[in-house]
Formats: sequence, C-alpha cells, structure tokens
Amino acid sequence: MTALDSILLGLVQGLTEFLPVSSSGHLTIGKEVLGVTTPDLSFEIVVHAATVLSTLVVFRKEIIRLISGIFKFRMNSETDYIFKIVVSMIPVMLVGLLFKDKIEAIFGSGLMVVGISLIATAVLLSVSNYAKPKERELSYMSAFIIGVAQAVAVLPGLSRSGSTIATGMILGVKKDQIAKFSFLMVLVPILGEAFLDLVSGGFATSQSGLDPLSLVLGFISAFVSGLLACRVMIALVKRSKLLGFAVYCALLGAGCVIYSQII
Repeated sequence: MTALDSILLGLVQGLTEFLPVSSSGHLTIGKEVLGVTTPDLSFEIVVHAATVLSTLVVFRKEIIRLISGIFKFRMNSETDYIFKIVVSMIPVMLVGLLFKDKIEAIFGSGLMVVGISLIATAVLLSVSNYAKPKERELSYMSAFIIGVAQAVAVLPGLSRSGSTIATGMILGVKKDQIAKFSFLMVLVPILGEAFLDLVSGGFATSQSGLDPLSLVLGFISAFVSGLLACRVMIALVKRSKLLGFAVYCALLGAGCVIYSQII
C-alpha cells in the first residue's frame, strides 16, 4: 500500500462512513480498483477510529452535556439517552462476540457480497423515503430495533448509517434525533473493538505488514473527510434527501455483481 493509496482509501472511508452508501463496501471496491491487499483489518480499524474521532469533534458539545448528566447521579434526560445508546449496543456486541471470525472472513469474500448488500441498502433507503409514519420521540424499543439494524450492517456493502437512519425513519423517530443517535450509538462499539485489538496484540504494524506512515496518512485523510461528511449527512436527513443515495447504491451494487461475474 503506497502513501497515495492510503490517502485515497482514507478519503473513501471518511466520506462514506456517514453517508448511507457503506464505507466497508467502498473500501473493498477501492482496494479492488487500486489493487491493494492487506493481510488483516488493521487499516480498516485505523480509519474507523479516525471517523469516530470526527464524530467526537462534531458532537463534542452534546457528548459533554451527556457526560455531565451522568454526574448529577439521578435519572434525567441525559442518562435516559445514554441508557438508550446502551440498549442499541446490545445486538452489535452479541454479533461481535459470537461471530467476529466469520464476519472478518466475509470482508475478504469479494465484490459479490458487497454488491448484494449495496442493493439491500438501496431498498432500505427507498422504503424510508416513501414511508410516512407518525413522528415520535426515540423510545427504548426503537433504540433496540435500530441497534439490530446496526448489527446486521456489519456486512460489507450494507451501510451502517444508511441502515440505522433508514430504520429510525421507518419507525417514525424524529428526523432531528435519528441522525445524531445513529452517529453517537456507534462510538462505544468501535472504540471498544479498537481497544480489545490493542490489548490482545491483534493490532500491530509488524503483523499487518503496513508501513506506519500509511496508517497515519489514512487516519488523517479519513478524519478530515469524515468531518465534512458528518455535517452534510445531518443536514440531508433533516430534509429527507436520501433517495439519490438509494439510486447510487442500486447502480453501484448492480455493477459490483456484474463485475464479480465477469472477472
């Protein structure tokens, strides 16, 4: 992996992490186009950590408010919101604990899986665009169902932000709430996974075969582009402008399926 490859793939990760088009799917496509192969998921972990950092920056005031609410040591709107985030994390934690090895194997399964998952993302986004449920506050049940959508979206090509935001919109969660919740709910699982990899020794540049400079450049590229994409996505969700992404995912998914059959 060259320095330019790292920067380009970091841009892809940062832009697509928050847009409903699947960052993992685009990373797979990007690697295929650039002819890049990596022995493990070290690069993916680094660029995901970068987009988590961009989320922390964008929502820093909200995060500080939530943390401050915890130290009031009584039930309030902040602790209630945090409990909902915890509930949303249950499905993805179970999937990560029980099926981690199988999931990592799927990430190397090629463009066919990515293509099918992108088409599934397109369907979900389309449904959310035309569904007109009565708007309601985020409930614990809605938080859990959105968490299930996040757990399913570990498949490469199935957009995490697209799945969680679309599911929330179908459930009728208020648009000004769902984008923020979608981005905040992923912070702990990604940071937790990165921490476990560090503690277990599963993340090491010597094992990944990647130049440390490539990881640094990928991180910076993903962080900067992630800042932009996060703000853009929040504005788009409030205006319910997701149908264009559905068309894009459908076309790209079909292209991946066709390409996987002819190579």
